[in-house]
Formats: sequence, structure tokens, C-alpha cells
Amino acid sequence: MSSVHVNRIIDRHGAERASLIPVLQDIQDDYNWISEPHLRQVADRLGLPLSEVYGVASFYRALSLEPRGKTLIRVCKGTACHVRGAQLIQEELERQLGIQAGGTTEDMAYTLEVVNCVGACGMAPVVIVGDKYFPGVKPHRAKKLVQTERDEE
Repeated sequence: MSSVHVNRIIDRHGAERASLIPVLQDIQDDYNWISEPHLRQVADRLGLPLSEVYGVASFYRALSLEPRGKTLIRVCKGTACHVRGAQLIQEELERQLGIQAGGTTEDMAYTLEVVNCVGACGMAPVVIVGDKYFPGVKPHRAKKLVQTERDEE
């Protein structure tokens, strides 16, 4: 991401402390992660200590300081999802993608994450692909989710 683009994001929100989270969210949305040079640029432009910007960026789970794939796949492992087979779904997704949970495919297409709860217990087990929720997923359906997602690209 160019420093010019980050400057435009900051200009859009205003170069003030209250803009920190929206600025970081926009960088995350545009590039799927926030690099150290961008943290430094945000700190400089907003007049904040780098440690504060880093602290905010590392606190929020929606923000990543590591490169993420274009599509984020999240497996809920909350109690209801766990009881209904989320571990098997996770294992199938890991097989299909060729990565472990927390990893990103080499082509930067997918990142697989495990989350504690997505607040959709009545639909357990739940997998979220991008911003789409898939309720009642079974391992064989998890395989189809990946195939369908790849076909849509």
C-alpha cells in the first residue's frame, strides 16, 4: 500500500486521535492487514506515539498485523458449535486449504481462523466465509464451501 493511499485515508477521517480506529479499519479493509510502516505513518500523521497505535491495532481482533488472505474463513468454536462438530469442520477446512487454523494460503487467497463465538448459537455449527454466515455446516459441506468459493473467483 502506498503512503499516498494511507494519507488519503487519514485525510478522509481527519488527522486526530479520534480517527485512529476508523483509519486502521480502512487500511485493514483495503489491504487485509496493517504493516509496520503504515502503523508508523498513522502515528506520525495523527501525532500519536507508535506504541499507542500498535496497542490499538494489536488489541482488536478484526485488525491484523500479519498478512491475511483475500477471503477470511472463520470457524466458530463456541460451546454450541464445539458440541455440534466444529473440530471436524476445522479439520476438513484445513485439509481443503492445505493450511492450519491461523494460517494463510501461499497464494494469499484464504486465511483460516478459529473464533470463540460468533453469537449465532442457534445455527451451530457456523462457518463464516467473508461476510456470509453458513449455519449447520457438516464436514462434507465445509469441503463444498471451499470449492464454491474457489469457483466464484
